Amino acid sequence: FAGYPALRLMALAETGTRGLLGAAIGAAADGDEPALARRLLHLLGPGMLVLMDRAYDGAAFLAEVAGTGAQFLVRGKASRRPEVLEVLPDGSWLSRIGGLDVRIIEADVTVTSADGSRCGDSYRLITTLLDHRLFPADRLVRLYHERWEIESAFLALRHTLLEGRVLRSRDRPGLEQETWGLLTLYQLLRMAMTDAAQSAAADPDRGSFTIALQAATD
Repeated sequence: FAGYPALRLMALAETGTRGLLGAAIGAAADGDEPALARRLLHLLGPGMLVLMDRAYDGAAFLAEVAGTGAQFLVRGKASRRPEVLEVLPDGSWLSRIGGLDVRIIEADVTVTSADGSRCGDSYRLITTLLDHRLFPADRLVRLYHERWEIESAFLALRHTLLEGRVLRSRDRPGLEQETWGLLTLYQLLRMAMTDAAQSAAADPDRGSFTIALQAATD
């Protein structure tokens, strides 16, 4: 919108609860996504699996993610042509990207709508989970669907909390202050939803963010 400064928000969210592990704010003109995501790498560590889309498929950035001790599962860019070093029994294969040992999984994904119409796409996933016995290819393909949890988080911020409105501030400090306020409210609601789900032995995914906001407002 004319007259309003624009920002870029980068968030790291956990699947399941959709709670935030961290966030970083930059200007809309600041580089690409990995440039801002580097400010969140300190939040990663052993025992974590990071799901990322194609924007993060870069040799240098992937090496930095792996350097934190975390594993990753990222969708590869169509332009990438990784070398096949060894084909594994589940159809995946081992390769190297910028000196990093990785495993490549190729899959065709088809979605059938309620009206019977179908659409699909081909996915090439890159992961540091090299053992096909512990991490079968079909299991990782299904797991990658969880990456969309972050889109639900952004939807809650933009449309449920803001109701589609733009932020009011016309300067960068005010814009950042508003954004951190929204993120704080979002996180508090997610924490309450997770506590409620755990008390009922239910999956946090089943909770409605809209209902949680209405309950908090009441």
